[in-house]
Amino acid sequence: MSEVPGVPPAQQLLVGLARLGQAIRMDAWRNSGPYTLSPLQADIIAFLDEQAGPRRQGDVVAALASTPPTVSDAVKVLRAKKLVEGVRDPADARAVVVRLTPEGEEEARRLGAASQVMSEAFAVLSEADLAAMLRGTAAVMKGLQDRHAIPVSRMCLTCRFFAPDAHPRDAARPHHCNFVDAPFGDAQLRVTCPDHQPADG
Repeated sequence: MSEVPGVPPAQQLLVGLARLGQAIRMDAWRNSGPYTLSPLQADIIAFLDEQAGPRRQGDVVAALASTPPTVSDAVKVLRAKKLVEGVRDPADARAVVVRLTPEGEEEARRLGAASQVMSEAFAVLSEADLAAMLRGTAAVMKGLQDRHAIPVSRMCLTCRFFAPDAHPRDAARPHHCNFVDAPFGDAQLRVTCPDHQPADG
């Protein structure tokens, strides 16, 4: 009996992730909403919403791994659509920061709701499978961040409040968040968190 030719699982996973990325981008185009946002414009809205406060455009550039001219053009469009506004930086009156308008906050809430297509696709996974995917995704993201291949994300694995496997006898909730002083499991891992503080080193 012949065996199935071996293919490195990492290679197959990369192909699968690329396909998922394409699906997410296509879904974003279809879900452009009343403001017909481009994927980058939607990413800027989501980033500003995650930060819960105004940010300099340079922060947006770094977080989204884009370029200053590209982000500047996208912000201009968002300002014209009344979704973001520029205000003086309280810490430096010479600098301008951008923040969401009330309309922008409403659009961020709409963007944060998973589309029906994505919800149905992920519904085929069990909670254990979702937790495993989240754990694996976070680990790969950290590896890429350590190699300066992607922007740093405000994730559990790089947070000083994160204590991995602090509760080894609790299979469902082995980790501990010292910010909220509570145990949690892989299904609650965050790849972006407003309370994140970088771990030392």
